[in-house]
Amino acid sequence: MLRSKGFIFTNKEHTKKGIMSTILGILGNVTLGIAVYKAYLNDGTPVERYGAAALLAILFMTVGMVLGLWSTVEKDKFRLFTVLGISVNVLAVGMLSLILFAGAYVD
Repeated sequence: MLRSKGFIFTNKEHTKKGIMSTILGILGNVTLGIAVYKAYLNDGTPVERYGAAALLAILFMTVGMVLGLWSTVEKDKFRLFTVLGISVNVLAVGMLSLILFAGAYVD
């Protein structure tokens, strides 16, 4: 049987929820990073806008994590963006946890 090497023909596609999870995870990381950077430039003085940005980042992470976990149950789909979305959202939650932990022990 003649078979071409290097090509895989399939009708699988990436999950839309996984792609959205990845996008929301990246947005959450960027939003949180910008809020922390702007607070650093402001000598650590709390500004309501930076807190609101962090809350928005929490919303992005939560929705992204739910979408990523929800997309794991879809059958016959590629898992790249699903795993990437969950990983990026866990990274964002870890960053937020580190920020909150460090903020609790700073005088």
